[in-house]
Amino acid sequence: MTGDIVTTSLSDAHALAVAAVKGAGGSAAMAASLARATVDAEARGSAAVGFSHLADYLEALCAGRIHGGAEPKRTDPAPALIRIDADGGIAQTGFDRALDDLVSKAKTYGIALFAQFNSYTSGELGDYVLRLAEHGLVGIAATNGPALLTGSGGSKPVYCTNPLAFGAPRSNGAPLVIDQSSSATAFVNIRGAAERGEPIPQGWAVDMAGQPTTDAAAAIRGAMLAFGGSRGANIALMVEMLSAGLSGANWSLDAPDFASGNASPGSGLTVIAISPSLLDANFEDRLDAQLMRLSSGYGIHIPGASKYENWVQARRDGIRLPSALVRRISAFAKHE
Repeated sequence: MTGDIVTTSLSDAHALAVAAVKGAGGSAAMAASLARATVDAEARGSAAVGFSHLADYLEALCAGRIHGGAEPKRTDPAPALIRIDADGGIAQTGFDRALDDLVSKAKTYGIALFAQFNSYTSGELGDYVLRLAEHGLVGIAATNGPALLTGSGGSKPVYCTNPLAFGAPRSNGAPLVIDQSSSATAFVNIRGAAERGEPIPQGWAVDMAGQPTTDAAAAIRGAMLAFGGSRGANIALMVEMLSAGLSGANWSLDAPDFASGNASPGSGLTVIAISPSLLDANFEDRLDAQLMRLSSGYGIHIPGASKYENWVQARRDGIRLPSALVRRISAFAKHE
């Protein structure tokens, strides 16, 4: 421990997360799924959806926004389709239970689709497609949540940050993983700036009157902006259709707040798994060669590579967390 930072091994961080989720009222299955997702996100350098976001889950469990004893209910409406009612729990548990079958169906039929509704927010969306890539599959994932983002021509929140993720396996090195929101920035960045009393860049948000603002507190009361103007807003709408539309989840406009009240946001998550080897037996080699060409020959940044390097380093050196955050998480663990 140095000053305001605590360095902890991944195994100790996992144990802390498990104890905290159980202490907040989550089941053993929920604790296992959420702890794995939290530690992996933190180890990959995605701190916004790591332990700082775990605190949101813990508070939501205590408030009733997450049903701690949730038991995901599964139906398979067609041979290549899996549909999950998350029962007011977390998205990770339902996906974890269906992952092996989703992989099997994709490798059998060439393509398979997982659709889930009635859950809390989905956490690190790239995690879902990364896990498919580790099984040799191309993955596409979309999710929604409570309205935070205004649409094209509007000034009121109508969509969540509505991220879209893509993952693909390669024969050497880390899988290609692209994980980005439809908003100009993540909501947690605006929330963090508001907590610190710091301004935000122009173009991130508008206030309640629909006017551009650099005041983070005013942005929280107003609406976030999509990246790229109307084009980003169109992607947010597309993600809304893929996640909430296909799964039967709450539209973002109808989703209760994930940070207040006692109702689940009822978010949607859709994950598409594709077996590239059935189309091209050399897909992974071809992708690897192309990414190497782009990186070494043209200086192109390849998404996913740095996160994999972070994960390898974290396995060796552990992760660094703010001591105040560790104390906050530990307070829940003491209730177990």
